[in-house]
Amino acid sequence: MPRENTIPTWIKAVLIILILALISCFALLFTKGDLIPNAAQDNPAIEERANKEPGDKQPPSPVIVGPVDIADMVEQVSPSIVNVECRRSVRTPFYGDPFFRQFFGDLNPNVENSIGTGFVISADGHIATNQHVIDEADEIMVNFNDGSKLKASVVGQDYEMDLAILKVETKEKLLPLTLGDSDKLRVGEWVIAIGNPYGLDHTVTAGVVSAKGRPMQIEERVYKDLIQTDAAINPGNSGGPLLNTKGEVVGINTAVNAQAQGIGFAISINTARDILDELISKGKVIRPYIGIYLQPVDQSIADYLNVENKGIVVVAVEPGSPAEKAGLAKYDVITSINDKAVNNYDELQEILKGHKVGDTIVLEVYRKAKPMIVSLQLAEKP
Repeated sequence: MPRENTIPTWIKAVLIILILALISCFALLFTKGDLIPNAAQDNPAIEERANKEPGDKQPPSPVIVGPVDIADMVEQVSPSIVNVECRRSVRTPFYGDPFFRQFFGDLNPNVENSIGTGFVISADGHIATNQHVIDEADEIMVNFNDGSKLKASVVGQDYEMDLAILKVETKEKLLPLTLGDSDKLRVGEWVIAIGNPYGLDHTVTAGVVSAKGRPMQIEERVYKDLIQTDAAINPGNSGGPLLNTKGEVVGINTAVNAQAQGIGFAISINTARDILDELISKGKVIRPYIGIYLQPVDQSIADYLNVENKGIVVVAVEPGSPAEKAGLAKYDVITSINDKAVNNYDELQEILKGHKVGDTIVLEVYRKAKPMIVSLQLAEKP
């Protein structure tokens, strides 16, 4: 009989274990490819990172639109923002006329009330506002958000920049607002306006900076370097602060475009800062001036006066002004001042900003098409 081939039991056990291990390995290999896609599907961030090459630039972090701490900031700055109430007498054309007094007696002047906004800029009681808010006011009262009311006096005002400084007398130190840096303000940045529109005390509106450096003329007043914002600025907001989200003053609310919606304007605080300091220290802004009415030279004027199409032409000379004393006359054409070309009013003002009252400047002038040099001593603008 042939011998039966028998395999020891322990060898069978080892073979079974090896077979089971191989089966497990194959199962893991087939299922591992499905694990990563499933994880990426559950988490898009994993899928996005998996698809990026090592040298790819990472996208910018998500932008959070809209400040979340406006309420806290408003609560902090509100004690420094005031309501400005003004009373002024409006006299009729016949006030004091002996003829009308004979028939109608004394005509009492009408009393006009107006409101605006201001904000504290020093602990000892100085308050900034717009000049047009307090213009010709007989009595000025300042209302604080705690309900207190104080009488204010005018320290100084400047029509040209539409700025004024008031002073209240109080035993307690006031909380001044921090003046920011409007040059760092960016278009699209959030800003907050606080004021008293239509007599509604401490109204808060928010918006973004729409543009910077806007010029605007309202009646006879020419504003420059205005901040444009879509934060609602209505009558009564004038003189109030335009704040960034840190609570810093970046502008002074001053005007609204009545023919458009969502367009307000504020004087940049960097423009106003030196003016406010000078109003506090001197009570007025001292500016040098020449004393002429001018018009930019265009081609028609150049042809008429037989000069080149450049410079400014003197339309009129103010009596007693530096221009009259220096001998300037109507139709003189000024092409440069101290070797700096001047072609319009703004360029003239920029040149004068670099000088003080009493400085002598040299003008290159054409009179009847003939060049001449005129020396002029600057005087204080009345």
